[in-house]
Amino acid sequence: MKVVVSIGGSVLVPGIESPRVPAYADVLRSLGDAGHDLGVVVGGGPTAREYIDAGRGLGANEIELDQLGVAVTRLNARLLIAALDDRAGPTPPRDHETAREVMRRGDIPVMGGTVAGHTTDAVGTALAEYVDADLLVYATSVPGVFDADPGENESATRFETLTPAKLVDVVADIGIDAGSKAPVDLLAAKLLQRSELRAVVLDGTDPEQITGAVDGDHEGTDIIPQ
Repeated sequence: MKVVVSIGGSVLVPGIESPRVPAYADVLRSLGDAGHDLGVVVGGGPTAREYIDAGRGLGANEIELDQLGVAVTRLNARLLIAALDDRAGPTPPRDHETAREVMRRGDIPVMGGTVAGHTTDAVGTALAEYVDADLLVYATSVPGVFDADPGENESATRFETLTPAKLVDVVADIGIDAGSKAPVDLLAAKLLQRSELRAVVLDGTDPEQITGAVDGDHEGTDIIPQ
């Protein structure tokens, strides 16, 4: 199976010395050993938001703030590359063509962001579309897609399944300022809608959930093409 995993920065690197980095490396290594072809995209997380907040306070515009965030995603990607050792490409690919070539060599490309205005969720979705992935996994800080913010609304209900069109409706009202939070951002949802990819949104704080998603046994939200 060809699998692309988009890992939120707050999931993978909540702090610089995060134990989740080697844990994710172990899971990805095991999936590779099982014969799966893998691509990975890593977000910026709290470190990126700190830089973005500092830049905003200094008067940086949104494009400049996006560029700060992209730089941090690539640093986070390098941490995972280090943990994967010779199983990963040596540097974070800066475009999807390079990432595909790394996959064709049998290595795992670990990307960060690419350009201003594109979140790593969108980068991961585009990579999955580009390599014709069988499954796209969004590893987030929440256990799926909800009808409201579960951090603010205790009665929020998780969707077991969604169509891409419904996912677009759910996330459409969430802001897209640099550093904003969403289970899956709007651009990624629109790319998912056009690509007809199968996807899963799950709680990435437990890296083993990735294995469950690949095996078809997980506790997140399935995004099923219409």
